[in-house]
Amino acid sequence: MQGSEDIRSLSQRIRVSLMDDISTGNIAPGTVLDENNLAIQFSASRTPVREALKQLESSGLIEIRPRKGAIVLPLTLPKLMEMFEVTAEMEAMCVRLATHRITGDERALLCVIHDAAAIAVTNKDLDLYDESNLRFHEQLYSSAHNAFLFEELLRLRSRLMPFRRTQLRHEDRLEKSHSEHAEILRAIMRGDGDEAARVMREHMLNAAVTLARFMSAGSRSSEPTDL
Repeated sequence: MQGSEDIRSLSQRIRVSLMDDISTGNIAPGTVLDENNLAIQFSASRTPVREALKQLESSGLIEIRPRKGAIVLPLTLPKLMEMFEVTAEMEAMCVRLATHRITGDERALLCVIHDAAAIAVTNKDLDLYDESNLRFHEQLYSSAHNAFLFEELLRLRSRLMPFRRTQLRHEDRLEKSHSEHAEILRAIMRGDGDEAARVMREHMLNAAVTLARFMSAGSRSSEPTDL
């Protein structure tokens, strides 16, 4: 029998795999995700599969319908751009507040997270960088010391998480993302909240543009060619 820790770990692996396939278009909108088939695919029981599907539903990627299973939902690029636009403004506000409220220990922790991400960039390790990226942004949320804003940003992040991860696959985005984080850090260290907010807004909009390019490139590559 699998322990609770094993189930959580397996559920996480299933969620990330399906999240990547859905957000990159490898699993098309309208596809029905069958629990039994997924359990066989991932050599797992239905419990971690079911948990992974629940998490994907909370992210807005699928809808679990009674007697019909889990169906992959369509999410258009214009809708995604709107979501990134709102998130960019909220994260900009967050980092402006954090610049003036962050503690010395929190500054140090941000630097540690940023330095750890450099290893992922050097090794081109998407999974490790994605994890560090989430920690970096969440530490900024926490450093703003506004509980309501923290909860709202986590909710938005949950909706956009698959696509924030997907855009990191595009060309040299890992390096650029890490460089943009460094600019945000420098502004915070100078105590320049307006500059930190400007760079954060640009950072998030750059991610949106990169995602659009990645999705457009994928769409073109899937088109039939004349022989």
